[in-house]
Amino acid sequence: MKVVLAYSGGLDTSVILHWIREQYDAEVIAYMADVGQGGEVEQARQAALETGASEIVVEDLREEFARDCIFPALRANAVYEWYYLMGTALARPVIARGLMRAAERFGAETIAHGATGKGNDQIRFELAAYALKPNIRIIAPWREWDMKGRSDLVAYAHEHGLNLAAAPKPEYSMDANLMHISYEGGILEDPWAGPPEGMFRMTTDPEDAPDEPEHVTIRFEKGTPVAVNGRELAPVELVSELNALGGRHGVGRVDIVENRFLGMKSRGVYETPGCTLLLHAHRAVESITLDREVQHLRDELMPRFSEIIYNGLWFSPEREALQSFMDSVQERVNGEARLKLYKGNASVEGRRSDTHTLYDEKIATFEADDVYDQSDATGFIRLRALRLRTLGAKRISEGE
Repeated sequence: MKVVLAYSGGLDTSVILHWIREQYDAEVIAYMADVGQGGEVEQARQAALETGASEIVVEDLREEFARDCIFPALRANAVYEWYYLMGTALARPVIARGLMRAAERFGAETIAHGATGKGNDQIRFELAAYALKPNIRIIAPWREWDMKGRSDLVAYAHEHGLNLAAAPKPEYSMDANLMHISYEGGILEDPWAGPPEGMFRMTTDPEDAPDEPEHVTIRFEKGTPVAVNGRELAPVELVSELNALGGRHGVGRVDIVENRFLGMKSRGVYETPGCTLLLHAHRAVESITLDREVQHLRDELMPRFSEIIYNGLWFSPEREALQSFMDSVQERVNGEARLKLYKGNASVEGRRSDTHTLYDEKIATFEADDVYDQSDATGFIRLRALRLRTLGAKRISEGE
């Protein structure tokens, strides 16, 4: 029996790798997707081999992640519950797709993951896997074994002599990628407790950020970012550049209690500097290029679109249908926005489009013009007020 394990090198997947070998008498191939988590990739490679993996596959999915997941979500301004930019949820489809490619390559009919039975990730991984290969078998140890928490895993690791050099500290858990870092669990489970000092890794504390503001200009073509400060960049380089800029000024921190798909509330702390800048800039360019009713319709659909992604339904027909609509809306979103970064804030200071702007100074001006007849507003307002006048007259006649 061959099992391809979605492997991170942390405590959970290190124990899981050993446990599956013992429990199922299986050959375990450790699959690690590089979605921008940094130097831990090489450390985890060695840990996997020491723990008994027959092979370790490390696949660079950063470009795929940015191009196929981050940017499509950005074109829809996708935000879950008005704050969360979904850096974890958006990484799962590309990881799952890579995992399924590895299973196909090694002839494995079974995959495994380290997501817990309480979290969203078990749903995201498994829905994606079933969509891509309906007959795949999935092992989810957290739903099978009798270990209840991290202390049990540590005890298991010590008992079996497992190398935990790559395992995260127990104070809280972290998940890092090109888009963000998320923090949850441990001390953060108390929604009143502030994040521990020194926790954040991508962003400077706003109080320690530079005392001088910095400006950045971001250009979009059909709603997709293509250039920063006049330099055209590939997707990974563009997000990385903005992560550095936003992070330097403390932009992109969010501390929320969100509603998980399973029904419980969970506290999550996130830092998403680059994509926070992209969201502000994107909405600024949209403000001058999108028709009002199209923009409002898109904004009505955005929460539903975001919920679909958050709930792990990236490969569903409803996400694909809504994505087609979102992308069609972006045909006119060509232009650039200028942001001011200062002490944790990113504010829009300018927006322009040489080709598709709908903003007309001749119409918008408060000075004299020959374009707009202000008397036309009289009839417009009276017609809009017709139902209100009718209702008001009725209420007055009835003594209300």
